[in-house]
Amino acid sequence: MRLSILSPALAVAFATYVAAQDASDVLTLTASDFSAKVDNEPLILVEFFAPWCGHCKALAPHYEEAATALKEKDIKIAKVDCVDQADLCQANGIQGYPTLRVYKNGTPSDYQGPRKADGIISYMVKQSLPAVTELTLSNIDEFKKADKFVAVAYVSSASDAPAPAFSQLAEAHRDDFLFGLSTDEDVIAAEGVTPPAVIVYRSFDEPRVTYPYPIVDAQVQDFEEWMGDLSIPVIDEVSSDNYAIYASSSKPLAYLFLDPTAANKEEIIASVRPVAEEFKSKVNFVWIDAIKFGDHAKALNLQEPKWPSFVIQDLEKQLKYPLDQSKDVSSESVKDWTKQYVSGELKPELKSQPVPESQDESVYNLVGKEFEDVVFDDSKDVFVEFYASWCGHCKRLKPTWDLLADKYINVKDKLVVAKMEATENDLPPSVPFRVAGFPTLKFKPAGSRDFLDYEGDRSFESLVAFVEEHAKNSLEPSVVLEGQAQTHFSAGNASAEKHDEL
Repeated sequence: MRLSILSPALAVAFATYVAAQDASDVLTLTASDFSAKVDNEPLILVEFFAPWCGHCKALAPHYEEAATALKEKDIKIAKVDCVDQADLCQANGIQGYPTLRVYKNGTPSDYQGPRKADGIISYMVKQSLPAVTELTLSNIDEFKKADKFVAVAYVSSASDAPAPAFSQLAEAHRDDFLFGLSTDEDVIAAEGVTPPAVIVYRSFDEPRVTYPYPIVDAQVQDFEEWMGDLSIPVIDEVSSDNYAIYASSSKPLAYLFLDPTAANKEEIIASVRPVAEEFKSKVNFVWIDAIKFGDHAKALNLQEPKWPSFVIQDLEKQLKYPLDQSKDVSSESVKDWTKQYVSGELKPELKSQPVPESQDESVYNLVGKEFEDVVFDDSKDVFVEFYASWCGHCKRLKPTWDLLADKYINVKDKLVVAKMEATENDLPPSVPFRVAGFPTLKFKPAGSRDFLDYEGDRSFESLVAFVEEHAKNSLEPSVVLEGQAQTHFSAGNASAEKHDEL
């Protein structure tokens, strides 16, 4: 085989091509130039990443797209390879990937925005602007369209009410919305506004909404509640990018699960929209990709992969109200189901594993169906571990939890040491808490409906000390049968010795 040598001209052309292919508007930072390029920049977004990180790879094209768009606005975006620059990342306290931080003149803050290109662009544009932008005829039209949700105060003077409260609102929510203010008479006339007034401009639903309540005495909280409601569309697609908006709302969330490839997808959404509009003050409505988020459908107690399906979730209490999947999802069925929910006529559907035929371990295997019977037994102290089968911390706790149950096996009529697979069993509405992480340990004293959080270390000694401190019942065995082998534990080494008791 003969090797051909590129001519100088071809070599230059090839090098130019490669450079073009590798061109990026994302700056690459190293320990040698990090401070010089970050500390003097009024605003820069930095991603700390690892080349092997899957989330970093998924972010990369969005990060590149955002960098190109923000370059035109003189907002820089950069990245640090934490494998190549391990010391730099360690010095910055980076513990996971990707970590995104916003630097303003060298002062960092955590990036709190979405991880899609348009979300990154929107977030960084907001960061580049003052909390409240002064508006004139030259910038008002562009500003109103600068984001999906823009709030503008029109006042005769910047000192007039509600301008001070509006400015406080803007400082508190500059990461969430764009805020503008105008005292320009020409702008006020062009917008057909009588000051004082606050108007929200949106790229969805009704595009222009005026604050409808007495405005002179309006406080920050009044604007927050009004804008919080307006910022949520009548019905929109929900995903990991915007779920936090709904999670922070006090309203329940109604899911319309759809196959996004279905030919009648838009028709179904359109049929549900009037219902969403009717109940908007009580319930937030979304549609969700049933193929991508099928596991979430199961978590909401939709048993069959049948689409469309509809379910309402009380986010605060984590209770689920799925519409019977044997029924067609239509405007009528969704309206009727939502009306029953709002009226308090529906009972939540509680997921539960079957009640075990026998309890063969020292630890009581608790399931949702018998939670109230077991845990709310006033004659017993109950210590419950809520776990997930996939949870590594739970697996490490298991031997210690088993040992704790072994210690108190002879007083199981007074103290129940239990475990419940929280991803497979729902808590009933009577329980005053929801499980947010694993493992979660809760102690209910005898004769009480209150639950105590265990927040100590997970050593055997600490768990025993907690039980001994909070148990209402005596932990001495009531009856010891002749010849019964009783297990004793030393808190110092958790070793077991067997003694024959008379």
